[in-house]
Amino acid sequence: MRASTTLALTFAAFALAACQTAGSGSAPAPAPAPQDYTVPGVTPSTFHLPTGTGCSGEVERFQAVMDNDLASGHTTKGVHGRVSAEIANARRTCAAGNESGAIGQIRSTKSKFGYPA
Repeated sequence: MRASTTLALTFAAFALAACQTAGSGSAPAPAPAPQDYTVPGVTPSTFHLPTGTGCSGEVERFQAVMDNDLASGHTTKGVHGRVSAEIANARRTCAAGNESGAIGQIRSTKSKFGYPA
């Protein structure tokens, strides 16, 4: 047999042997469902803004945005704490019946921290 033929047959044998791998015997684990993990920097598909009208709705929606920004890594704990303290002040103003004052406080806080009004 010629050397080139031997070389070709040897290569073919190795190529075929590579196709004959033994099975592991078990199926791979299924991928986790989307709700089972979070992706840093991405708001989960389950996030929904609170509903509501007036100052209480504004307060709760902005708090939800801040909580989501903290959870997704878009803000730090320090900024979240400062903004949440201002939101708490607006919540008290709203509870005292000063609708326009509370909404003004929320708008001011949003502007100060770079959130759209």
